[in-house]
Amino acid sequence: METAADGLPLAGEIWQPHGAPAVLFAHGLGQTRLAWRGAAAALAARGHRCVSFDSRGHGESGRVAGGGYALEQFAADLRQIAGRQPQPPILIGASMGGLLGLLLAGELRPAPFRALVLVDITPRWESSGVARILDFMQAHADGFADYAEAADRIAAYLPQRRERKREDQLRPLLRRGEDGRLRWHWDPALLSGLAQESARHQPRLLAAAARVAVPVLLLSGSRSDVVSRATVAEFLALVPHARHVEVPGATHMLAGDANDDFTAAIGAFIDTLDGAARP
Repeated sequence: METAADGLPLAGEIWQPHGAPAVLFAHGLGQTRLAWRGAAAALAARGHRCVSFDSRGHGESGRVAGGGYALEQFAADLRQIAGRQPQPPILIGASMGGLLGLLLAGELRPAPFRALVLVDITPRWESSGVARILDFMQAHADGFADYAEAADRIAAYLPQRRERKREDQLRPLLRRGEDGRLRWHWDPALLSGLAQESARHQPRLLAAAARVAVPVLLLSGSRSDVVSRATVAEFLALVPHARHVEVPGATHMLAGDANDDFTAAIGAFIDTLDGAARP
């Protein structure tokens, strides 16, 4: 458990504590560190120290009193955890986590990361895809009667997934309220604050991307509705040294859709970093 600068507790876990190089995972809006367990276990088996955490307002981490969530808070938390590692980590960031990594890698010198892996996110995104995610997050404010109902809703939202969510997989993602109903683990205030204001940060993110000097891998899903050929092309023009790998059949939920291909692409990228200098 980490304590943020403002005193908020941040829940996390570590695989292979003495491994190297360090890999730090940052999840997307509405996710938890559980999204990375498959990839973290696989990379830890390769000898890497792997660290993941629940962002503020998510999972087992604390919630901001009054719901005042701001981009700078999330960025500060990520920077703090990166700085706690034995050496600058390789950041693997999905969606919101990737944008935070991009911001820090572009605006800070020295960069807090040795390298950056962006998981289906670019500094300009397709608004229709983000709207679909937010619609799902907002659709169940009254929660679910039981785990079976929650599994039904997830299956409808992610029809590409072959396996239906089991109760043991859902238990960490849902909280039972005083009314007996199950609701998502994240603070609803995130939707009225950070999520609704995300578009206004795009100019800053684009400027940060142009200043990123560390090695970068962009992973995108071929069926993503958040990242498109146009946004990928714009990103690669801003960061000409970046590599891009499109994972066939994967959506925006790339890590869960195609975990083996996802992990293999990251492993291959890490293998190229030996001897890479950090600016």
